[in-house]
Amino acid sequence: MFSLWESFSAYIIFTLLGFDRASHLGEALHFFLFDTIKIFILLIAIVYAVTLLRSYFPIERVRDYISGKNRIVGHIFAALFGMLTPFCSCSAIPLFLGFLQARIPLGVTFSYLISAPLSDAVVIALLFSLFGLKITLLYIGFSLTIAIVVGLIIGSLKLEGEVLLEVKVACCSAAQEANTQTLFKLKMSNAWHDTMDIFKQIYIYVIVGIAIGAFIHGYVPTDFITKYAGGDVWYAPIVAVVMGIPMYSSAAGMLPLIEVLTQKGMLLGTALSFMMAVVALSLPEAMILKRVLSTKLIVIFFSTVGSAILLVGFIFNMIL
Repeated sequence: MFSLWESFSAYIIFTLLGFDRASHLGEALHFFLFDTIKIFILLIAIVYAVTLLRSYFPIERVRDYISGKNRIVGHIFAALFGMLTPFCSCSAIPLFLGFLQARIPLGVTFSYLISAPLSDAVVIALLFSLFGLKITLLYIGFSLTIAIVVGLIIGSLKLEGEVLLEVKVACCSAAQEANTQTLFKLKMSNAWHDTMDIFKQIYIYVIVGIAIGAFIHGYVPTDFITKYAGGDVWYAPIVAVVMGIPMYSSAAGMLPLIEVLTQKGMLLGTALSFMMAVVALSLPEAMILKRVLSTKLIVIFFSTVGSAILLVGFIFNMIL
């Protein structure tokens, strides 16, 4: 489905509007149109599906199970589930919102939000083809560890009050005497209404965030990155992470750039920490989350993940 929309976006930008495929502006506009369509589809479809399903599913039991003695298991499950969803940081937000609406514990939802862009199956396959089995296994281990540990930290801080999105109680008994078909239609209508409420709250933030990401995506300063984050100086991973956070791309889109950066002399740990910062933390992601989470929670999220990524960069540089 998304390949069709990508082709449609390319047709609009490069054929109808006549922009050059090789130009920075053409690439930025294509990225903006395609990502806007993709995230809007994901946002509506996933939030609607989760909202509808939670009116049937005993979500309280799941929440109580995850919140109790099996709390760590919940984080592990969320991180592993992230590996199955090939989303960039912004594309993972719709399912993140679905988890919030389903009242899944906050820390667990963050474990998913971190894992999804970092360690999906496509990234793992590309990483293996470029750098081999050892690097791939280390990367998977570190990515899952970051997702689980940061999720546990955020969950332990009791920050549920920092979620700005209203979590509505699922409608499951509004028509006790209605027949099954009527009740299903009622639940579909309620789910659609709730989905549109969420969409109206955040769609402007999605557009602004993607626009910023598209601009940065079209003008990735490869030589500038190599100049200031290359070599084996101790502070290179710090520079790489700071430079990576404002940018926006998927891990699959970043790996060819990582290959070029390592060929130009950047240490692998520095290059991977740069990639992880780009895909797990981005300015567009922060813009979208701003409508859903408080500034305090966003700062905690970015600072803990950024610190973990920085540590991974240092470790990679020491052991490789």
